[in-house]
Amino acid sequence: MEEYDVAVVGAGPAGSSAARAAAERGARVVVLDRAEFPRYKTCGGGLIGPSAAALPGAPPVRASVTRLDLTLRGQRRRARAAAGSFLQLVARSELDTWLLERAVAAGAEARLPCRVLDVTDGPDGALVSTSEGTLRAGVVIAADGTSSRLARAAGVRLSRVDLGLEVELETGPTAAHWAERVHLDWGPVPGSYGWVFPKGDTLTVGVIAARGAGEATRAYLRSFVAGLGLDRLRVVHDSGHLTRCRTPDSPLGRGRVLLAGDAAGLLEPWTREGISFATRSGALAGAVAADGAAGALERYREALAVDLLPEMAAGERCLRAFEAAPGVFHELIGSTPVGWRQFERLVRGETTLTRAVRRRPVRAGLRVLQSVPGAKAKVSTGSQGPPT
Repeated sequence: MEEYDVAVVGAGPAGSSAARAAAERGARVVVLDRAEFPRYKTCGGGLIGPSAAALPGAPPVRASVTRLDLTLRGQRRRARAAAGSFLQLVARSELDTWLLERAVAAGAEARLPCRVLDVTDGPDGALVSTSEGTLRAGVVIAADGTSSRLARAAGVRLSRVDLGLEVELETGPTAAHWAERVHLDWGPVPGSYGWVFPKGDTLTVGVIAARGAGEATRAYLRSFVAGLGLDRLRVVHDSGHLTRCRTPDSPLGRGRVLLAGDAAGLLEPWTREGISFATRSGALAGAVAADGAAGALERYREALAVDLLPEMAAGERCLRAFEAAPGVFHELIGSTPVGWRQFERLVRGETTLTRAVRRRPVRAGLRVLQSVPGAKAKVSTGSQGPPT
């Protein structure tokens, strides 16, 4: 039987980051994924500052962003411009392949496609049953996304599940308009928003909202695309996915299994940004796993508690305030120098939500916003015109 120090299930940003981190520390690592790379992945593909800082070099970037258009339910357009790039955009198929290549270059073995059928914990290691046979590993890192079977087995509990819908469109004659520009719209469903991210010859257009408002979310995407005049562009991909946010007391693993990225429900609740949480949690899991199974889960929990778990708590507070008063967020970012500068700094990674909500004026403001009546009111689409 083949033996490894670390077996990683899933070769996305969390899995490849875990495999690279473990291999760089001298561990024998195998990374397994059921898909053959490159493969399409539903994702906005925005790299914020913490994402870029966690990457092993310069990733394959499609576009750098210097301008932002903001609307509130398609209205009240605001335009902002930065002195330099504050956001980078990637195609996930290219980013994920690049990250996997970095893991292999560090010494990890990649088996793709290879389906993991079962993981059984034992005194001498975890037995990993795959479509290509069985192997043994000292630690298994589950980085197999929102539908992770290993996460369900570990008993992951969720505080929120969101539905993201996305279309990839040919940029065509709109290319000049979208050069270095992104568009964000605060949507009609509480807590929802939409985006347009240019990536050279394609535009990624999507919306996200709490699961359970499926028809309202689909209507939002249709009106968003049409209101921007993008419904005339050719559709390259049309897809959807679920994002999952863990409860504060949800397990981060069980036995010899550590959970990373989407499998653990690690993401920022307000923006649902997940790439930086995937790469950082994956790298932490890989570093912990390389040191052996003894005490690995507690060491991993302590590592996440330094930055990522506090960021999730801060994001949850911002989400509740945003659900109550999206118009206030719109005007703060779109119309005030202080709000715009803070938004820039957050996206660039010069500050964090954790540091922001520790400030007394911010805490007071969030409490006021969360007390706004009707924050959880039933969605009404009749009075909300399409985005323009």
